[in-house]
Amino acid sequence: MKITFLTPGTGSYYCGACMRDNALANALIKAGHDAELLPMYLPLKLDESAKGLGSETPIFFGGINIFLQHKFSMFRHSPRWMDQLLNKPDLLRSVAKRSHMTSARDHGSMTLEMLQLDGEVFEKELEKLYSWINDHGRPDILCLSTTLQAGFAREIKKQWDIPVICCFQGEDSFLDSLPDEYRERCWELMKEKCEDADRLLAPSRFYAQMMEKRMGLPEGRIEVQYNGINLDGYEEKKHPDPPVIGFLARMCEMKGLPLLVDAFIHLRNTLGDSSCLLKIAGAVTQGDEPLLKSLKDKLSSAGLADSVEWRPNISREEKLEFLSGLSLFSVPVGYKEAFGLYVIEAMAASVPVVQPNMSAFPEMVEATGGGVCVDMDSPASLAEAWRDLLQSPSRLKMLGEQGRLGVEKHYSMDAMRDTFIAVMESLVQSESEK
Repeated sequence: MKITFLTPGTGSYYCGACMRDNALANALIKAGHDAELLPMYLPLKLDESAKGLGSETPIFFGGINIFLQHKFSMFRHSPRWMDQLLNKPDLLRSVAKRSHMTSARDHGSMTLEMLQLDGEVFEKELEKLYSWINDHGRPDILCLSTTLQAGFAREIKKQWDIPVICCFQGEDSFLDSLPDEYRERCWELMKEKCEDADRLLAPSRFYAQMMEKRMGLPEGRIEVQYNGINLDGYEEKKHPDPPVIGFLARMCEMKGLPLLVDAFIHLRNTLGDSSCLLKIAGAVTQGDEPLLKSLKDKLSSAGLADSVEWRPNISREEKLEFLSGLSLFSVPVGYKEAFGLYVIEAMAASVPVVQPNMSAFPEMVEATGGGVCVDMDSPASLAEAWRDLLQSPSRLKMLGEQGRLGVEKHYSMDAMRDTFIAVMESLVQSESEK
């Protein structure tokens, strides 16, 4: 079968949804299917090769073009050469680094328009997408990477009458951050447009159930499709001495970075751990820099600047090396995380995780046995959980081994592929029975 993924890019930093789509496309191709990635808005930032992304594949609904077309009607009729110029990947990456092109607070009107997608505003962009797909072969199934793209489902089915899968990837936090005048309408519109999709998939039971309640959908309408990763290259853990606590996610407040730093200071200066180190890696945007400076100043004031290592925007090879040198792993997010790809990346490296007792984390830890979930009401509670595990090397070893085996069973690229193929086959069978 041929499967086409419409995947929004970030341009300048790694995104779990992008990496998930790429891993799934690669696995489907390996299994003999024809899978392709069509990037939207901004270039895809991926940490491994993309077999489904052709070198000549353009960026659809390029961020600069749709901004101009949304704001000024004259750009809805601009010549193709101008659109191509504004869609150049290097230009989009440069603009993305210096602006808030993926920020909810700045794009309420744009989000509403993309969910509606039934007027003349983006008619030209839709025609480009249709033309490309017609020229390169109609897919058997089209997969929308996020339900913020749900407006495409009805339009795609008008063109080709093919099954459409729509995936949830943490849309609630984005929609809840929209300006007041757009928030409720976008929620309502997303629910309405999701009805046009043949399957709705979420990366965890937690998120499926939460979104069913928030959107007023029947129980079971959203099915669970666990995310998975490519396990090639994950090394055996090195058991560092002194012990190292690690963080791998975007370096921002939403991912709990201030809580992580405060907990480390508490561990060292209050609980009396004199040797433990902290290593922080992940994506950094220009907007994250002020927070990083304030946290580095706080660590300096606590006398711990030399005990913390910062590694922004690392490659896949650097990530694998980074994870293999950790004793423990935590990303203490304070919002309702739909999944958390970084958790299974740490477990794949046999590194035990200490995560918040909320969101999808208890589900992931229960499935793998690769860590613990604790209430993180304060930096002290997180620091105490770290201390208790670090004082039990045998338990650390057991949790690390269990986590690796659990990821192989439940969260590998092959496991994700097999469940997705089952969804595809059921859709094709349903279509043939009509």
